[in-house]
Amino acid sequence: MALPEPLQPLRKIGYGRPMKFTQDISSGQNVIRAYSEERISINGIAFEESLIITPATIIEQWRPQRFEDLCEDDFAAAVALEPQLVILGTGDRHAFPHPSLLRLLVERGIGLESMSTAAACRTYNILVSEGRQVAAAL
Repeated sequence: MALPEPLQPLRKIGYGRPMKFTQDISSGQNVIRAYSEERISINGIAFEESLIITPATIIEQWRPQRFEDLCEDDFAAAVALEPQLVILGTGDRHAFPHPSLLRLLVERGIGLESMSTAAACRTYNILVSEGRQVAAAL
């Protein structure tokens, strides 16, 4: 039995850099286009303060400016949007909120995932592309 021919390497496109693909999300939804430590760009608009985003809504100037500032009432705005899941961006490092802060979410059966803000931005876009009812608190 003859061995199959080895696969040829893929041709590099774009000045020697690998291509990056992003899933196209239907128009009219809020999509995070870029993020850095200083700002998040949603549909081409830069935001420099904490916010909550869903596919249909952006709540600007969300009160906590740092993970350490979170209190139980801060989740009320996200709960009012009735998502299935809240993604909490915790800054440049992953951190877990104290369980006492999650009472509103637990009472309404809303899940919470905490992760670094960069990971939260990426995860939000993936879940929106899947049609999930998600809110990201960043």
